[in-house]
Amino acid sequence: MTTEARLLSALDRLATVAGRSWRAVDLPGGLTNHNVRVTTDDSGPLIDVVVRCSSSDAGLLGIDRDAEQVNTAIAGRAGVGAEVVEYRPDLGMLVIGYLQGKALENADFADPGVMSRAADACRRLHGAPSFTGDFDMFARQAGYLTTVKERGFPLPPSYDDHADAWADVRRALAADPRPTVPCNNDLLAANYIDDAGEGRVWLIDYEYSGNNDACFELGNTATECDFTPEMTEAWTEAYFGAPTRADLARVRLQALCSQYGWALWGFIQAATSPIDYDFQSWGMERFDKAEAMFRGPDLAGLLQDVAGG
Repeated sequence: MTTEARLLSALDRLATVAGRSWRAVDLPGGLTNHNVRVTTDDSGPLIDVVVRCSSSDAGLLGIDRDAEQVNTAIAGRAGVGAEVVEYRPDLGMLVIGYLQGKALENADFADPGVMSRAADACRRLHGAPSFTGDFDMFARQAGYLTTVKERGFPLPPSYDDHADAWADVRRALAADPRPTVPCNNDLLAANYIDDAGEGRVWLIDYEYSGNNDACFELGNTATECDFTPEMTEAWTEAYFGAPTRADLARVRLQALCSQYGWALWGFIQAATSPIDYDFQSWGMERFDKAEAMFRGPDLAGLLQDVAGG
């Protein structure tokens, strides 16, 4: 049976479309999932959903599919994400409502209106009831690094050169801890769905969701979307309103955490994923950013500023 035939057979087992005539269209994006939009085309009430089809082996990446489903549902009830329609772990499928809007691209954040709507979406998510599970990039980085070394996956020769600076960042952030809030933790541009007509942005893809420092969310977006320093300041202001030096320093340090930790995700994927994608370059892009920060002139000042309250 071909991959497409297996997918169609699995989709036919979903209660959501049982007894209905439907069609499926692949959606772009997704480096660990195959996303399919399924719509009914008979005379009954319209069903329009996205089916997230995932691999059963997500252990190396630290993905908890049950937690993903629970947190997706929480975000949906909070009005910031899609509703969960059906969950079939036996099929590796999560069915969510289709959201109208445009998946953002990095360049879209140059529009102040887009940035404002995106920041508002983050605030709404962070104000939702607590997620199940926590997300700590320091713990995740340690786990990923152990996996890379134990399995002999390729690692940049200078990766461990920054272990002491990494520990300094961890101590600085922990010295003035902030309350954790529900976070997506993987808000690259495509995970923001902009419904400009309704004046709102939706947030999707809760594979790595968990309670975390809100500044990690902001820093992760800043680095994933290639914000300039000026854009990072504007982004921090859009979220906080009147950010302090400590707020901005925390966002920039959490961007570094994102870079250094997620780089390892790329190296693991490069060694294990069947997807035809250059994960090694993806990981190196993030590591290069982290290394530039570790070796650059700004780190010492940020470590000092983050303790400023």
